[in-house]
Parts: sequence; structure tokens; C-alpha cells
Amino acid sequence: MVKFKSTSDVMKIIKNKDQIRNFGVIAHVDHGKTTMSDSLLAYSGIIAPSAAGKALAMDFDKEEQQRGITIYQANVTLLFQQKDKEYVINMIDTPGHVDFSGRVIRSLRAIDGAVVVCDAVEGIMTQTETVTRMALEERVKPVLFINKVDRLIKELRLTPEKMQAQLAEVVSNFNQLIDTYAEPEYKEKWKVSIQDASVTFGSAKDRWAINVDLMKERGITFKDVIDAYENEKVADLVEKAPLADAVLGMVVKHHPAPKDAVKYRIPQIWKGDLDSDVGKALLACDDSGPTIMMIVNMVLDPAAGPVAIGRLFSGTIKDGQTINIIDEKREGRVQSVNFFMGNQREQVGELGAGNIPALLGLTEARAGNTLSSVKDIPMFEGVKYVSEPVVQVAIEPKHPKDLPKLVEILRQLTIEDPNLIVKIDEESGETIVAGMGVLHLDVATHRIQDAKCEIVTSEPLINYRETVKAGCEPIMAKSPNRHNKIFMKVEPLEPEIAHMLRTGEISDMKDKKVVADLLKGAGWDTDTIKRVMKFDSRGNVLINGTKGVQFVQESTDSINSGFDEVMKEGPLCKEQMRDCKFTFTHFVPHEDTAHRGLSQLGPASRRACMGALLTAGTAVLEPTLAIEVRVPTDLVGNVATVLSGKRGKVLDMSQKGASSIVTGEIPASETFTLSEEMRGQTAGRATWNTSFKEWTEVPKSMLATAVADIRKRKGLAPEPPNASEFIDKE
Repeated sequence: MVKFKSTSDVMKIIKNKDQIRNFGVIAHVDHGKTTMSDSLLAYSGIIAPSAAGKALAMDFDKEEQQRGITIYQANVTLLFQQKDKEYVINMIDTPGHVDFSGRVIRSLRAIDGAVVVCDAVEGIMTQTETVTRMALEERVKPVLFINKVDRLIKELRLTPEKMQAQLAEVVSNFNQLIDTYAEPEYKEKWKVSIQDASVTFGSAKDRWAINVDLMKERGITFKDVIDAYENEKVADLVEKAPLADAVLGMVVKHHPAPKDAVKYRIPQIWKGDLDSDVGKALLACDDSGPTIMMIVNMVLDPAAGPVAIGRLFSGTIKDGQTINIIDEKREGRVQSVNFFMGNQREQVGELGAGNIPALLGLTEARAGNTLSSVKDIPMFEGVKYVSEPVVQVAIEPKHPKDLPKLVEILRQLTIEDPNLIVKIDEESGETIVAGMGVLHLDVATHRIQDAKCEIVTSEPLINYRETVKAGCEPIMAKSPNRHNKIFMKVEPLEPEIAHMLRTGEISDMKDKKVVADLLKGAGWDTDTIKRVMKFDSRGNVLINGTKGVQFVQESTDSINSGFDEVMKEGPLCKEQMRDCKFTFTHFVPHEDTAHRGLSQLGPASRRACMGALLTAGTAVLEPTLAIEVRVPTDLVGNVATVLSGKRGKVLDMSQKGASSIVTGEIPASETFTLSEEMRGQTAGRATWNTSFKEWTEVPKSMLATAVADIRKRKGLAPEPPNASEFIDKE
């Protein structure tokens, strides 16, 4: 049935935009995304049909195969024939584990449709909800594949009627998600339904799937499915209803072609002028327009160096083309244009708009960058991540001679994964790696060891944040030479504005008018907006409140640098500050330029910010995780005991079949021994997953110990400084 298609066949079809589909596979961890992708690869002749469902071909990393989960997103280009028409389908298989949600969000930018895979028994789980919400925010149209239908027959032994009721419930729960998170105009349009075949049922492991279209065409019913399992005729079922026909048929029917999708996606992800030439080319998905592409993913090829994978929204990209990397303000040269067939890269020479090219030669590019043949065009919107790095480890090479090697490996890891933050602690000289969770860091440290670099790692540590609790009157600090005085006050920043700063909606780089409108909407007056000296992406702002003082303009950079330093390292335990609104109220500068340079004003500004924070009173914030535990009903009490023993709380309980789902929250610092205690209390019968929820204040009773511990770890004096150390009297 399957005849392997060569790259030249793909290139013939790719010219016709109607015959391209770009989709991704998204779901909760372990619901069967990669197993499903295997069947699609077998259909296209990339892997042997007998290996499908066991090969996990999209998990081509050793670490992924050992853990049995997807960690990296993988791209493939497939061919699909429906009746007489052939289609080129670009597919991305994404991870389901919450620690890698950054990779999912980046992949969504490149695709127009998503197949959400969901376990028939477990139904819609938290991560399914998170990834569906992200897809809807990016205006990516979802369809539903309900997997593991065989479990309903073999484990739960349901009758056809009960089985249909259970599946209908999963569909209605999924439609509730669309109702909650989709934009008003897509709420009804994008709901999935069994009748129009935007829902497919099947078993990825056994490689069959059915939907209404296929049932009509081939005369299959649910009764046939149950018969196949009861009489061990699953092979016949696979013959009649192969998974690829149902899933790819659904993709072709319900997912838009690139030129239809860009009409509503571009206004969401590109905030430039849609009536300009560039805007028109983007909306038309025009091969002859300027080349404009967004990179969503960087992969390091041991032989060829960094490969930039992204979505080409306009123009044609060719071998040897010189292109501007807008974010980095530099040029790059494309050595070769490729696409992926499984884990093989195929060289194609050139690709037109609407495809997902893989480019070699752009060593300076990073995930999230905009590439363009036209200089100075507006960049694509930044990708909004759902969580921030909250766990960190300190690492050092076992043998000092390996230090240069370690630095190089870390540089490569951060190119591939922008959610991995590497910083060097200036005082202790430690290399700190911060990530989304323990698994994320575990995978990173394994990658370093695989590169034959022996390292020693500390226990995982939690990242904290600091914030200001109240306001204060202006305080004064002098420069080191005592000739300049800076007056500064601080108060908490409005949460709405702090949130916009952190998501990048407001920043110094953004268009002034757009920023002013957003701030007006949040209740600031025009005068305050004009006086902003610096926006800080951690969620802080510095405002110039001086009146009629000389030399403020030329001293702005020096004063900002002091403010910046304090935002990186707050007064209590040198953790990042968030939600602070500083006002620089008065300035008494020295007449002579030589006496009011950066070396004088930087420290004065830093002291003024520190003094203001300590006078106003600061708090330490810790990351709190949302937790969802699935457990037999008689053990719910034990789960509540474990959570409350770890400063957590239970927020909600619901019944689902024989098990209960307990939703709660728990501080991240308490989760390191969670698995031992949870298994001990529930005899290993509970399954749970956590995701970042919010930053909450460390309780008063624990504050002193927490601060002392963090300061000791960073090699600082155990007691935090006093306000009087930073405030000068006249």
C-alpha cells in the first residue's frame, strides 16, 4: 500500500499551497503522541510498518528512549494521498511533560493545526488543558484524537453503549476547554464533533483508528471494534482502518492550508502594519514577496553545526541567500535549505512560503528570532511561556582542565533550549543552571555527561524572588565621593502592569505609542508615562519624578545601571526583585562632569534603591506549584495528609469512575521528598503531576531561617543588611 516517496515528489506538490498542511501533535505526558506519530511515519514508508508503535522513531535521543517520554520536539514531512489528491504534511511531535512546555509553545508558532491526543480512560488532564490553551492563544485550530480505546474494552469491559457515552463525555469536556479559552469568534467554529469527523477514535499501540468519514466509507462500526478484540482479529481491523488514514484524513479536512491560516494568525503574532508591502505579503503567504521567517527551534547537528528550524511566512528561501537576523541586528548566510523526513535531513535547495524549512549556516540565530530579507521590519511577537525557571543546580567540572569544555557544552545547550538559564555567581564563582523542574535539569546534566565531561552537581535548589510590601517616603543616598545626592522612593507596582512587563507586552524595545496606550488602560496618566526611565522585564519600573533639576538627562544611564543591579539582586538574599515601582524624586549633582560619572552615580543609585526597599519593607517569595493527584477514593485522606504535612493545601476534589482527583497547591521547596512520602502513604497507588502556579510569600515563621539559608549558600553574612547602611543623612 505504501510506496516510499522521494524528495523530488514532495517538491512537485509543495508548489501548490492548497496541498500543504502544517500540524503538531500535543497532549498530556504518556497519552500516546509519539506512538501515534510512529504509525504516520510507517504509512509514509519512513519506518517499517512492523516496528510502528514500538520504534518510537520520533524519540531519537537516547535519553528519550530510556525514560520513555518525549523531551525534544521532532519535525517530519510526510506525503498523504486522499482519493486522487496528494498532500504534503509537515508534522511536529511535541513533549507532554510540563518541564518541557517551552518547547511546545515554540512549536505552536510554526503550525496551523494541532491534533490533541487524549487517553480514553483518563480523559482531559491538566497538561492537555494547558497545551490546548496555548494552542488557542496562538490561533492554532485543534482536532481531537481519543487514544487507547482498547482499554475501554479490555480493562473496563464496557458495552458499546457505555463506551460511546464515555467517549462522548471526553468530547464534551474538550469542547468546554475551547469554550473557556478560545477567542469569541472561534468558540463555536472550532468546537470538535463526532459527526463532522473532527474527532477520531483509535489505539495508537495497535495502529487502528476510525472516525465518521471512515466508518461510512468502509462500513465499520463500534461493534466491529469490540468483536476484533474479543475474537483476536485486531490485524483485520488494522487492515480495514489504518490509523494514518483516519488521522491524516482528519488533518486534511479540518486543518487550514497555510494561505488560509495566515489570514487570521498573522494579526495575532505580528504587530506591524498589515497594509504595508510586508504586511500584505505575509497575509497572502506570497512566494514572490520578501523572505520572512520565524525560527522556533534550534537543533545542534554534530556534523553540520546549528540547524535553525522555523516557519517561512512569506517569500522563498534559497541556498546561499544572505538574510537579516532582525533581533540580533546582524546578517547571516544560509548555507543550505533542508526539510526533515524523520530524523534524516533532506537537502532541497529552496522552499516557498507556508513550509517549515531547516536552515544550515545561521550560527548567530536563536529560537524566537525573526529572519527577513528586508531590514528593520517589526519582529514577530515574543513567545509567552507558561512558567519560569524555578529550580537550579550548581555544577562544576570534576577535573579543572575540563572547564573550557563545560563552558562550550553549556553554550550549545542554551542555544537548543532557551528555557535553560546558565549564570555564573560572581562571588562564589559557581556555575548555576536553572530550569523548569527537576526533570528538565536532570536531562541537561545527562547531556553534559554524554559529551564526555565529568561534572559534580549540587542538590537541586529552589529559586526565590523578592518584592516590596509597602511604600516609603523618599530617602537620600550620596555617591562615594559625597558630592552627589540621589533621592528615591518605592511602592508596589500594579500587578497588571508587572504582568505585561514580564510577558514582554511592555518593554523599552516596543513602540512608544502602543506602550502608552497599554499603560493608560491600566490607569496611569500621560505625565507619568512620559517620565518612565526604565522598564525591567522582571516586572519593575523606574520613574523620573524630579522637577527642574539639571543634568538628569545625561545621568539617566548611570542611575538606571544602579537600579538594574538591585533588580537582579535584591537586599534580603540577592534574588531577583519583582513588582516594584521606584520613583527618583530629587537629584543634587556636582557641577563638574568628572565628579558625576558612572563610577559615582551608579553606586549612589544602587544605595538609594536598597535603602528605599529596606525602609519600605520587603518580602521573599517562593514558587508554588499546582498539583493534581489521581488516587483510589478510599485513599483521598492520605493524600490530604501528605499535602498538609508539606505546607500544601487541598483546593478541590472530584470523582471520576473508581478514582478521585485531588487538586491542590504545594510550595516547590517541599516537593523533593514528595514521591517517597506519597508512595508510602498510598502504597504506590497515586499518580500526580505538578505545574508552576504562582509566586507566594514565604510565611513569617519561616522567613528568618529561609533568608539565613539562602545567604549562607551564597557565601554572604547570615544577617540581611539594615536600611541605615544605605541611607545618608545631610
